[in-house]
Amino acid sequence: MAPTTLDLPAPDSAATLNLRNEDNRPINVQMRVFRWTQSGSADRLESTADVVASPPSQTLAPNADYVVRVVRVGKQPVVDEESYRVVIDELPDPARRRPGVVNLALRYSVPVFFRAPDVRQAQVSWTIGRSGNALAVTARNTGQQRLKIADLKVTDGAGQSVPLGKGLVGYVLGNATMQWSFPAHGTNLSGRAVTLSAQSDAGQINATAAVQAGR
Repeated sequence: MAPTTLDLPAPDSAATLNLRNEDNRPINVQMRVFRWTQSGSADRLESTADVVASPPSQTLAPNADYVVRVVRVGKQPVVDEESYRVVIDELPDPARRRPGVVNLALRYSVPVFFRAPDVRQAQVSWTIGRSGNALAVTARNTGQQRLKIADLKVTDGAGQSVPLGKGLVGYVLGNATMQWSFPAHGTNLSGRAVTLSAQSDAGQINATAAVQAGR
């Protein structure tokens, strides 16, 4: 499947996803679009009619390629940045059911962003603290555009660089706050601040994270 993210600046309102079935049997898939928000440091997906995937379902022949159109059909102009996810589910095949055999169905979730030309870029402040035996890292985004975070590291009070999240950690959407939990691994949080680094869709992140008192 490609691309793995759709990013559409206004006035663009449509894009395509390319699906490929590399199996030697046909598979049935269903495409649904959800509005994506964040509240209480958690992702929320809600049904929407403002963006559609066409076709909404498809049988993919073996070793064949298919194109799915993702279209914003809402008539109101984009304000700031709108976030959605296209969820693609492989539907179970009744013909493959066998007693005592578990058949795994695949699911893909593709981020889709529609943004105004004058959207204010992500402005993220960071805090870190202990929560039991874990480290809680909080990202508060006062900008209007999301920030994708990967390969998160912290340099602790002893000067030791500690990897927290390898690969994709997650997103913090515009005007939202997210928190992630990681094993502490003896990280030293002495002092009022530590250095944090990560990769993002906007480039390298090098920031100072305020240290919160442990809970």
